[in-house]
Amino acid sequence: MSASGGSSSTDAASTAVSTAGRVAELSFFFPAHNEEANLEAMVEEALGALPALAQRFEIIAVDDGSRDRTPAIADELAKRHPDLFRVVHHPTNLGYGAALRSGFRAARFGLVAFTDGDRQFKVADVGRLTERLAAPDSPDVVLGYRLKRADPLIRRWYARVYRLSNRIFFGVRVRDIDCACKLFRREALTPIRVSSGGAFFTAELLIKLRFEGRSLAEVGVPHYPRTAGSPTGAKPRVVFRAVRDFWSLRLRLWLSRGAAMRRGEPILG
Repeated sequence: MSASGGSSSTDAASTAVSTAGRVAELSFFFPAHNEEANLEAMVEEALGALPALAQRFEIIAVDDGSRDRTPAIADELAKRHPDLFRVVHHPTNLGYGAALRSGFRAARFGLVAFTDGDRQFKVADVGRLTERLAAPDSPDVVLGYRLKRADPLIRRWYARVYRLSNRIFFGVRVRDIDCACKLFRREALTPIRVSSGGAFFTAELLIKLRFEGRSLAEVGVPHYPRTAGSPTGAKPRVVFRAVRDFWSLRLRLWLSRGAAMRRGEPILG
């Protein structure tokens, strides 16, 4: 009923909601960097939740150069669930955006969703996104926004500044641009190229989707405190890289929108 396999069709049937309220096919992935304490529970949660959301699904973990037991645990889970779960390994830590890019490239189905691997989102809440996708306006992308952000004050402050900056300089008017709970129609991603390999990746993706005329919708999702592992989003080097990528894109768009849109690596390989 829920096993994945074979290559995905990208026609309308692959993204239609069935009469049972489930989408036909769904690729779900998550990045994981040093998440040995969360990985197995994350995969088991996905295996339990996704049959209610999709007739066929696949789960993909992107191990971004972890130095703990994350790679070994992921490989063991892939052996245990060969038809449902796969892992992509980065030999070294390439950054959050690079991990997302690998997840998109590994996805095979017509709908692609992701959350983070730290279990601050429930996989079942991806159902809120698929329900919104099935609305009459049929958006290309559904973005989660955190109903109550369960993060330290410094990260919430960064997020407010970041959201305002993207609104002012790029015109992206979404409530929670860096919320790691998003759903995409595969065809919307086909022409998109993204340069950033860091935390600015998702913002650049949404900026370019907006400039391509794609429709974005939003839906609230619960957010939970991290109970294991260590966050990296507020580290100075991560913030510096995001600021650098932000201004690089803004300057290039001012100089030549066409050249800026063509710059970067394809999302889908």
